[in-house]
Amino acid sequence: MHALIVDDSSAMRAFLRLALKGAGFSTAEARNGREGLQSLERSNPDIVLLDWNMPEMDGFSMLRAMRADARWKDVKVMMVTTETEMAEMARALGAGADEYVMKPFTREVILEKLEILGMMPQAL
Repeated sequence: MHALIVDDSSAMRAFLRLALKGAGFSTAEARNGREGLQSLERSNPDIVLLDWNMPEMDGFSMLRAMRADARWKDVKVMMVTTETEMAEMARALGAGADEYVMKPFTREVILEKLEILGMMPQAL
């Protein structure tokens, strides 16, 4: 499986990269939604872990652009964000996000969400 991590924080990208690689994923990274959309073509991910608040293009805009393009309809999207308002969570899920994780979180939370999405072997 291949994951695209889109977050403006290099520390968060490193944390997610380590968690995903430890679970057997290969990864690609982008610093904002604009780079994330460009990376979709190159990396062809199975899942995108997407921050909401980023410069240039936020994660919600990237999510909407992905869901408007038939090429990315089967790519899972997990929002990984500091947005904790229930209205924002509902907005993201309504726009096509498959899962939603609020920062701060642990590696175990990410792995549990991947399992819910059917992207983790049951043994992990």
